[in-house]
Amino acid sequence: MSTDRVRVVVTGLGATTPLGGDVDSTWSALLAGRSGIAPLTEDWVDSVPVKFAGRVAVEPGEVLPRPEARRLDRAEQFGLIAARQAWKDAGSPKVASDRLGVVVGSGIGGITTILDAYDTFKEKGWQRLSPFTVPMLMPNGSAGWIGIDIGATAGVHATVSACATGAESIGYAIEMIRTGRADVVVAGGTEAAIHPLNIGSFAAMRAMSTRNDEPLRASRPWDRERDGFVLGEGAGIIVLESEEHALARGARVYAEAAGVGYSADAHHIAQPDPTGTGIMSATRKLLENARLTGQDIKHVNAHATSTPAGDVVEAQAIAEIIGDHPAVTATKSMTGHLLGGAGGIESIFTILALRDRIVPPTVNVDDLDDGVEVDIVRGEPRKLPGGQIAAINNSFGFGGHNVAVAFVSV
Repeated sequence: MSTDRVRVVVTGLGATTPLGGDVDSTWSALLAGRSGIAPLTEDWVDSVPVKFAGRVAVEPGEVLPRPEARRLDRAEQFGLIAARQAWKDAGSPKVASDRLGVVVGSGIGGITTILDAYDTFKEKGWQRLSPFTVPMLMPNGSAGWIGIDIGATAGVHATVSACATGAESIGYAIEMIRTGRADVVVAGGTEAAIHPLNIGSFAAMRAMSTRNDEPLRASRPWDRERDGFVLGEGAGIIVLESEEHALARGARVYAEAAGVGYSADAHHIAQPDPTGTGIMSATRKLLENARLTGQDIKHVNAHATSTPAGDVVEAQAIAEIIGDHPAVTATKSMTGHLLGGAGGIESIFTILALRDRIVPPTVNVDDLDDGVEVDIVRGEPRKLPGGQIAAINNSFGFGGHNVAVAFVSV
C-alpha cells in the first residue's frame, strides 16, 4: 500500500447488466452461476447467423422518465442509470464542482442512433431527425450527460479503446485523482451494440459463438469447444475518491484502487499477440504502478471472452507474471461480452470479490483446453483468504489495447 502519494479508494458502485438492473441483483446472480444470455426475439433475428445475446435484465424505460430517455442513446441510458446508482451508493458526495470529474467511455458509442437516424433520413428527410441526434451518437455522450447530471467541471473525458474502454476509464480516473486534478471521479464504461449490423459484422469476422441451440452454454471461456464470444449490453460505473476526501466525509470504502497498467500489442487490429507479450507488459506495469508483487494478487477477473485465439494466451501470461496461485474467473461466461462496458462491470465484480472474500465461478467449462496453467474457478464460487489482499481486472481490446487495474481490500 502506498504511503507517499495520494491513495485512491472506491466509494460507490452502479450497474445495469444482463443479470440484473443493479449491483446487488447482478452480483447475486453471478455467485449463483446464472446466465443472462437468451434468444433474441426481434423481427430481424432471422437475418443474422447469431440469434442470442445478453440483453439487460431491466429495460431503461422502466427506470428513466420517457422525456429524458427519448433524448439519450441506449448506451447513454445505461451509463446514466449506472452512474446515478453509483453516485447514490457513494452517499451523493458533497464536493466542489471543480474538484469533480467524469471518465466514462464506450467502445462503439451511439451506433443504434446512427443507424436508425440514417434510416429516418433516407425515408423521411433531414427535417424528421431529432435535434438530439448528434449528442446521442457521439462516443463522449455518456460522459457528457453524467457530467451535467452531477455538475462535474474538473474534467469530463471519454476513453475509446474497444473492449478495454471501461478499465482504461477507471485507470484514467485514478491518475486524475493522484495528480491532484480532482478529489472525486465517476468512471466506467457502457455499451449498447445489440443490432443486426453489429452481429452480422462480428459474425463475418468469425468472432461470435453460433451455438444457437444452447445460448446459455455458448460463452465458455477456456473450454476446448469454445467458438467465440457472446454479445452483451449494459454499463458498470464506480465512484473513486482520494482517501483523504473519503475519510473526511465518513464514506464507506469498498477497496483501494491501487493502480493501472497499459500496453499495446502493435500486432494485429483484431487478433491478440500470440506470444502474450503485450498482456505481460501491462501486468508488469500494473504491479509497478500499484506497488504490488505477483504474490499479493489472490484473484484475477480475466478478460477471457471465449474466443479460440485469446483465452489461453491470457492464462499463460497470468501464469508467467503473477503465477499459478490466484483464483482466476471469467464472468463473461454469464454476462456475455459488454465490449466497452466490460471493464466497468468486471471491475465491480473484482471489488465485490474482495469485499465478500468470494470469487464467482466460470460456467460452461466442461473440458479445459490445453495450455491453461492457472487455477480456474469453475462450478462453484471460491472463498478468498483473509487479511489484506489484491485482485486484478484484465481488459483487452481490438487495436491491441491492454489494460489491467488492481484493487486492494480494506
